Order: sequence, then C-alpha cells, then structure tokens
Amino acid sequence: MTTGALARRLGVAPTTLRTWERRYGIGPGHRAHGRHRRWSPEDVARLEHMCHLTAQGITPSEAARLALSATGRSTDRPTTCEPPRNPGGFRDLPLGQVWPESRGLARAAVRLDASAVQAQLRSVVDTYGVVVAWEQIIAPTLHAVGRKWATSDESYVEVEHLLSWHVSSTLRAAVTAPAGESPPVVLACMPTEQHSLPIEALWAALVERGLPTRMFGAAVPKEALESAVRRIGPCAVVLWSQSRHTADLAVVRALLTLEWGVRGARSHPLAMLAGPGWAGTPSEPGASRLTGLASGLAVLESLFRPITEPPTAPGPGAARRT
Repeated sequence: MTTGALARRLGVAPTTLRTWERRYGIGPGHRAHGRHRRWSPEDVARLEHMCHLTAQGITPSEAARLALSATGRSTDRPTTCEPPRNPGGFRDLPLGQVWPESRGLARAAVRLDASAVQAQLRSVVDTYGVVVAWEQIIAPTLHAVGRKWATSDESYVEVEHLLSWHVSSTLRAAVTAPAGESPPVVLACMPTEQHSLPIEALWAALVERGLPTRMFGAAVPKEALESAVRRIGPCAVVLWSQSRHTADLAVVRALLTLEWGVRGARSHPLAMLAGPGWAGTPSEPGASRLTGLASGLAVLESLFRPITEPPTAPGPGAARRT
C-alpha cells in the first residue's frame, strides 16, 4: 500500500505518517532502494493498532511503542503497561461495508483530530463531488456515530458534534452560489427541526450544478418561511423533517395557499417534503416526497431543465442529445 492510500485508510495526513516514522520508528518494515515506500499488511496492522491506542487517549509516542512491541518490533524501552480499556476506539463504530474513505473519516473523528477530519472531507468532496461524497462516505459515517451514541453508554456526543460541524463547514466552502434571476429552490427545516445537515448537502449539490437556491437552515419559524416565500417567489420549497414530531402538515398547507404575481397570472410554490419525519404522515395534495439526495436532486433539476437545457431543432449532421 502506498503512503497516500494508507493515510486515507487511517484518516491522517501523509505528513503525519512520515513524522511518526521519523520520531517513533514506526515506518514500513522493508523498503527497496530507489523506490517509494510501500506498506505491508503487517505495517498497516501496526499503524491501525497505534491509531486505536491514540483514540483511547494514549500519547502517540507511547502508542507507537506499544504497537511496535505487540508485533515484535520492540524499541529500546521495555513495555511497562497495558493499554487501558476505553470505548472510544474506531473499531467499535458499526460501519459495516463502507468505502475506505469512510473508515478513515471515522477514525479521524473518533480521535477528535479536527485537521484530519477537515482534510478528509475536503478531499472526498473534491474527488467525488457532493452527491457521491455524501451518500457513500459522509452519511454512513454520521449514521455510525449516531447509532453508537444512541445505543450505548459510551461518550460519542463530542465526536458527532465535531464531525457535523466540519461537514457543514466543508459543504459551504466547497461550492459558490451562482448569481441568477431564475426563481430559486427554497430550502428550510421545519419550525422545530434542528437537524439540517442533509438539507445542507442538498443545497451544496444544487449549487454545485449552478442552480439557484435560498437556504434558510434549521428551525425556520412558520411566519418567517411564509414571508420569505412571498418575497422570493420560488419554483419549489423543500421542507426537511428529521423526526415525526417536527413534521407538521399545517405548515405545508399554509405554504400551498400562498400566491404572488399579478392577478390572473399568480403563481404557487411546489412543496417538496424531504426527510424521514414525513414517513408516517398522510399524503398531502400538491406536495411531493423526495427520497434520497441523488433522486431528490434529479427531481429538482428537472424544474430547471427548460431553462438550462433549451431544446434545439435538429439540423444536418447534428448530434443526437441523450
């Protein structure tokens, strides 16, 4: 394994691996002359063990010594203690079958390594784009941390808060909102809904595609949302609800009655309901359900297709649009 691939797997920077090798002697066991470093399965297991120990609060120097001793590459100092049992190790996260980048992100988050979390997030968004990064890497990691916090006595609240903050910051920094006069998509959480990360991912995906949006974030009061819709005149309003107690159809019905424009040609917003909170509610005439980031994005993109992709008359030799 190359140093870059190993760094992504562990959730650290490549420079960190070089620093650990220089300071603590925990480098690759063998290196061919004139070639880049390659890490064997034993080397990888050793470094994973070291990361597991540092996640428990052991200093890097002591963690390196214990990891080397456990695999027979002892240092000059004798082993004097066993690592304490601590529930904060990344191996305890129920990640399941996920991409390697998700495991690296989880390990960095459990260590509360803010710089590594930020670097991992920016790398996956830059490499794969918002939709793939969210669905394949970020969301599985967030779900694993949330499940661990909800189903055990172990302290994972700080891990979830640190990871969520950096996810939000990365999504905002990764894209630049386009300028335009087209009616935008309004994105808002329900009045009592505080969980906004999924709808922030939708916002970033829309912006990444150059589509106009207005993001209002968490817990938008009903009256403020209605006022914003009247003033903006959006093509659609996406309402996010994470849990059933925040899914209020009265808010949806009030939005559907709003209209703007000159008499005789007034417009109404399309209401799009997103999030698991709407799963137990009855269908509402005039309101559609969005399921998943990629599929929801496709529905919203279709609203702009006549604007962004005007039909063209085929001519001699013209390529067929697919």
